[in-house]
Amino acid sequence: MHTLGEIYDMLDSWAPFATQLSYDNAGLLIGSREREVHKVGTALDVTPETLADAMEKGCGLIVTHHPVIFRPLRAVPDESLVSRLIKAGIALLSAHTNLDAADGGVNDLLAARLELEQVEKLADPKEPAYPAGARIGRLRQPMTADELAAFVKEKLGVGGIRYTRREGHIQRVAVCGGAGADDFMAPAMAAGAEALVTGEAKHHQWLEAKERNFTLLDGSHFSTEQLVADELAARLSAAFPDLEVCRLRESEPVRYL
Repeated sequence: MHTLGEIYDMLDSWAPFATQLSYDNAGLLIGSREREVHKVGTALDVTPETLADAMEKGCGLIVTHHPVIFRPLRAVPDESLVSRLIKAGIALLSAHTNLDAADGGVNDLLAARLELEQVEKLADPKEPAYPAGARIGRLRQPMTADELAAFVKEKLGVGGIRYTRREGHIQRVAVCGGAGADDFMAPAMAAGAEALVTGEAKHHQWLEAKERNFTLLDGSHFSTEQLVADELAARLSAAFPDLEVCRLRESEPVRYL
């Protein structure tokens, strides 16, 4: 038998909640430390799909990357996910920006999936007190922008890739799962990267990347981060062998033609 507090402490030892960014809301969002847990489900997000799967499987706790409570709530309608979790008696624990930066977290997993070598941490100069969130490394062999885009699409299993085409080959690549272009495109360039693989980018960033002969790749927010839900399940199973842990059902919300 394990409690929410024990599971929280295990995650805190891996990805300290104190390292989350100031705007974040990671931590124990529904439930109390004393609550006993028999079965845990992991997911990137709490969605109607994951909640239904958790209820069907009898999970008393969902551990996610993205917090379902992110901004202050003005109301909790009956049909909201927060209300439905509480009514179902399901606790929620989320590890967000702290897990982006953690060793073995989101961005280490993304770098490994893309087979990068000589991986180093890449910090955001605007957040000097925050642990380095992104990663930078070398491809096993140089690729053109088109080859890299096809490689990323295959490795992430995403339905489509948006990217800018750098002239010449690419060897040094930065990665940041989720919405990483805002914070990490400039540091990636400064660190000598010829490409950044991330999950979201804005129009002016695409323009800048093209102007500066830099390959910016959007591999989708979901696909660049969902790897961490499997890792959460694996680590929870290893830390608590007698706790039943399952990966909850979820799918990419975006469709591609």
